[in-house]
Amino acid sequence: MSWVWYFAYGSNMQSATFRGRRGIEPRRAHAVRARGWRLVLDKPPLVSVGHSFANVVPDDAATAYGVIYEISTEDLAHVEYSEGVQIGNYCRADIEVEVLASPQESLRAVTLTSDKRGQGLQPSLRYMGLLIEGALEHALPEEWVTMLRAVPAIEESDEAKAVRGLLDRVMKKEKPR
Repeated sequence: MSWVWYFAYGSNMQSATFRGRRGIEPRRAHAVRARGWRLVLDKPPLVSVGHSFANVVPDDAATAYGVIYEISTEDLAHVEYSEGVQIGNYCRADIEVEVLASPQESLRAVTLTSDKRGQGLQPSLRYMGLLIEGALEHALPEEWVTMLRAVPAIEESDEAKAVRGLLDRVMKKEKPR
């Protein structure tokens, strides 16, 4: 089996989402920083639900924080499938990240990014709660958590609640029988 590092900066930072909702069990996880990348929260969803999602965009002056998971290439293919890479919702990017804990090493990781931007969209309070919980769970820097808490967010739309069950079925990795 082949393994890769996957950089999560959105709801996938939260174990309940990555392990539970997605059904992916990583071999290892580390809190990291990605210099040259900026977190934005204006990514329109694949299915319009009235609010936005996380994305990272290149920015030499910025640093994004998140979690890298060591996962199988099969698991990465599932993440890409469920995030709509094949239909252009996101695209794969190879990036360098720095582990925050000792030993502080640099690693190559795969992440997903998009050039799709939604004017006037804001993330939902529910979604921001997932990012904050994931950041706290992996002990990301306090200033990062403070920044996430300060992001303007709105109540989750009825449309988002209605499609969550369908999305959960797409996101959940089928276990071998």
